Amino acid sequence: MKIAFVGKGGSGKTTLSSLFIRHLTAEGAPVVAVDADINQHLGAALGLDETEAAALPAMGEHLPLIKDWLRGSNPRIASAETMIKTTPPGEGSRLLRVCEDNPVYDACARPVELDGGAARLMVTGPFTDADLGVACYHSKTGAVELFLNHLVDGPGEYVVVDMTAGSDSFASGMFTRFDITFLVAEPTRKGVSVYRQYKEYAHDFGVTLKVVGNKVQGQDDLDFLRAEVGDDLLVTVGHSDWVRAMEKGRPPRFDLLEAPNRSALRLLQTTADATYELRDWERYTRQMVHFHLKNARSWGNERTGADLAAQVDPDFVLGESVTASA
Repeated sequence: MKIAFVGKGGSGKTTLSSLFIRHLTAEGAPVVAVDADINQHLGAALGLDETEAAALPAMGEHLPLIKDWLRGSNPRIASAETMIKTTPPGEGSRLLRVCEDNPVYDACARPVELDGGAARLMVTGPFTDADLGVACYHSKTGAVELFLNHLVDGPGEYVVVDMTAGSDSFASGMFTRFDITFLVAEPTRKGVSVYRQYKEYAHDFGVTLKVVGNKVQGQDDLDFLRAEVGDDLLVTVGHSDWVRAMEKGRPPRFDLLEAPNRSALRLLQTTADATYELRDWERYTRQMVHFHLKNARSWGNERTGADLAAQVDPDFVLGESVTASA
């Protein structure tokens, strides 16, 4: 299951995504965690110290390797240099699975030990001084989009992505790459403003969206969120002494997380699992192609000097059944 956590800056989306990753790992589920936010905090939220977090390999720095591996023997892609962030797979492309070893994971993923289990963690890499004036941060997250475009995951497997803050995710088609999106919202007008933007886009592209209310302190906060987001409100989370200890770098055992918060995480998992039956690989592939053609026309053809529309394999549909042959 591919799961995104979104929300405005400071909403608590990274904290909640890290708790969800810990929960899944404690349940024994295979997890790939991806920090797609340029403000890289997921590693720290998963317990890495500053040195360990800084040493994580940036996906953006391994983009040539990622492109070359994913291209495989696809005859429609002349070279890795002609691949852009939205390039879709086709016959001959290499696909990725959650539970496997491959050069992409070797280069970009590192195991993070979490209460006896482990999650694979990948990060886009921070936006550095060297990027100023010469790069857009979406070039960093492009590696994540390529990863998701070529990923075939099944039930009981989880890819959890901590997305960029606010509505920046709409700058590409990456917001359509998920089975479900959890939008973390505080009970304030600013807190629900991103929800309104996401709701409009989610409806247009069939994205399953649920709201997780965070920092909810009483009935008034709950009533406010219900009035603003209606039935999209899935669950709310309040103060947590466990999270406060974690933020100080001294997290207790995860099984000591407060019962209401453990219950909220179980509901997130149950809700995510239920979306598996709603999967439509044809629509997923069609949306992938839509955004690729859009990017090709607007900048990709000019930048690569190639007709990127020719990369689209009209007979290819991504899905679990094509993993072995691709």
